[in-house]
Amino acid sequence: MPHKPKRPCSHPGCPTLIDGRFCGEHAKQEARRYEKYERDPATKKRYGRTWKRIRDRYIAAHPLCEHCQKRRLIMPAEEVHHIKPLSQGGTNDAGNLVALCTPCHSEITAREGGRWRR
Repeated sequence: MPHKPKRPCSHPGCPTLIDGRFCGEHAKQEARRYEKYERDPATKKRYGRTWKRIRDRYIAAHPLCEHCQKRRLIMPAEEVHHIKPLSQGGTNDAGNLVALCTPCHSEITAREGGRWRR
């Protein structure tokens, strides 16, 4: 099946042809801009150093995407997702976490009305 043609990076003036939204350099800039100007300060507080340690431990214990494994696919886990979001009273306990690959995490986040859904 043919692939979609590459398109220019969404950053103004960047001619780099890519498959996604931003090239590598501008993806980092966009992530920093989002963290600084758009992300809720309360959310920033919940995802500090403690969360990074919990996340690293969970990824080490669950190195494969748990949703892909249910479909008998093997994909490395790159994200840790809260089943019940912290904003809705969820916790960082292992029973409330799931290791996911980036496509699965993006799909769930969009379905739940997270960052990328506008």
